[in-house]
Amino acid sequence: MSETAAPIGLSWAPKLPSIATTSGGSKNESALMPSTAQGSLWKPPSELVDGMFVPPRDPRKVNKLTRKSVKDTSGKGWFDMPAPSITPELKKDLEILQLRHVIDPKRHFKRSGKSKALPKYFQVGTVVEPASEFYSGRLTKRERKTTLVDELLSDQSLKSYRMRKVREIQESRTPGGNQKWKNKGKQTLKRAKDRRK
Repeated sequence: MSETAAPIGLSWAPKLPSIATTSGGSKNESALMPSTAQGSLWKPPSELVDGMFVPPRDPRKVNKLTRKSVKDTSGKGWFDMPAPSITPELKKDLEILQLRHVIDPKRHFKRSGKSKALPKYFQVGTVVEPASEFYSGRLTKRERKTTLVDELLSDQSLKSYRMRKVREIQESRTPGGNQKWKNKGKQTLKRAKDRRK
């Protein structure tokens, strides 16, 4: 058989565009040397077999490649729910959901657990009200906010409850009698010196 015949199977070699050099070198030299921008995509010919990339033989490297390619899901029992990327808004919403027993005093919620870690797998949905609840159970446009935290902060009944609770806590923790705890700033030192005289 002649050596010019194509091998059986696939043969493919990546074609890189020629890069113009500013150093005055020839175009052939620049085509052989990949730039730093293409370095991540370009594989040297020694790693290519018939122009195709072959995975490494080292089992550790193979396991690392397979772990990267497998999607992070919750498993078949949970319908392969993906792990979403946590943004600051989502993080605040999840923290509010963990503290939901504090928000409303008249509702009792079962504790989600003793761990304070945020869940890894979850999904966020939008509540769509039926047409029958147009006047009774739906939020108006003004009441709708982008996140759960914004909705809770704008609710007037929850705001009054929070203010009352904060006031109760402050009253219980302030010392009785002389209210020195109110004196703050540079003026307190002057007042203390005046009292000593």
